[in-house]
Amino acid sequence: MKIRIVLINFIIKEWLLISSAIFLVLTTLYRREFPSYSINELEILSILFELFIVVNGLQRSGLILKIAQIIERGRVLPLKLILATFFLSMLITNDIALIVIVPLTLSLNINRKDILIILEALAANSGSALTPIGNPQNLFIYWFYNTPPNLFIEVIAPFSLIFLILLTIFSLLIKVENGLENREFQKVDKKAYIYLILLITTLLIVFHILPTFSGIIIILFALIFDREALKIDYALLLTFLLFFGIADNLKSIISSEIDYSEHIFLFSALASQFISNVPATLLFAKFTSNWEALLWGSNVGGFGSLIGSLANLIAYKFYIIDKNRNNNIIFTIKFLLIGYIALFFSIGLYFLLYRGV
Repeated sequence: MKIRIVLINFIIKEWLLISSAIFLVLTTLYRREFPSYSINELEILSILFELFIVVNGLQRSGLILKIAQIIERGRVLPLKLILATFFLSMLITNDIALIVIVPLTLSLNINRKDILIILEALAANSGSALTPIGNPQNLFIYWFYNTPPNLFIEVIAPFSLIFLILLTIFSLLIKVENGLENREFQKVDKKAYIYLILLITTLLIVFHILPTFSGIIIILFALIFDREALKIDYALLLTFLLFFGIADNLKSIISSEIDYSEHIFLFSALASQFISNVPATLLFAKFTSNWEALLWGSNVGGFGSLIGSLANLIAYKFYIIDKNRNNNIIFTIKFLLIGYIALFFSIGLYFLLYRGV
C-alpha cells in the first residue's frame, strides 16, 4: 500500500519528467535514430547544475530568506518582484533571472505566490526579448542575421513594452497579505558571501568571460564544504536532458516536411509549443531571411506550454517542488491558462502591428 502511495505521489509530482521520457522514446522510435546532443546543450546543463547548487547554497545560508524578509516589509511587493524579473532578464537571461527571483518569492511570508510566479515567468520571457543577450534565441538571431543592435531592439520593443505595461497593471491589482505566520528575523551564515562570489562566477561563465570548466569550482566547494547544497532538483535537470533530445527528434521530423513558409512568425510561435523556442529558431532560420518575424515568433512562442521556453519549466518546477505547496494541479491549470492567454494576445498583437508584412 505504501509503495502504491509513493508511486502515485511520484507520478503526480514528476509527470513532466515521465511524459518527457515517454515522448522521447516514441519520437526516437519514429526516427529510428537516437537524438544528438550539442556541446552547447551540455554546457547549458552544466551551468544550470551549478546555478541550482549556488541558489540552494544561498537558501541554506539564510541570505535569500533575509532578503525576502526585507522586501516583504515594503509596499507594492508584486510590482517590485515583477519589474525586477523583467529588467534582470534583459541582462542575465530569462532562465537565470527566474532561478534568482522565484526562490526569493517562495521565501516570502505572503499569499498569492502562485500568481506571482506565473507573472514572473511572463515577465522573464517578455523582458528578455528586448535585448540580444536576453535569451539564447535572440543571441542566435542577432549573430546569424548580423542585425544592428538598434534595429533589433526597435523591432521587438512593442512586444516587450506592451507586456511591461500590462504586467505593471496586473501586479498593482494583486493584493497580497503579509505576515501569514510569525517568524524570527533570519540570521545569515558566512557561507552566503562565498556563494555570492560563486554566483558572480557563474554569471561570468554565462557571458563567456570565464570558460565553462570554471564552474568546477562550485561543484568542488559544495563537495568539500557544503554537501547539503548538492541536494537539488535532479529530476528537473533530467527533464532538460530529455527535452533537448525531444527537440532534436522533432526538429529532424519537422524539417523534412518544410520547404519554405511566408508565415514564419506563426510557424515559429506554434512550433515553439512543442520543441521550445530555441530549437524552433534554429530550425526556421534555415528557411527564411525574415529575421523580424522569426524574432517575434520565437519570443511569442515562449508563452503558452510548459516547454515553450526553458524559463517556463524553471518557474513551474521551482513551485511544484516547494515543500509548502499542495495545489499542484490547480497551479498547472493556472500556469497554462494564463500562458496561452498571453500567447494568443501576442499573436493578435503581431498581426495588428505587422498586418500585410
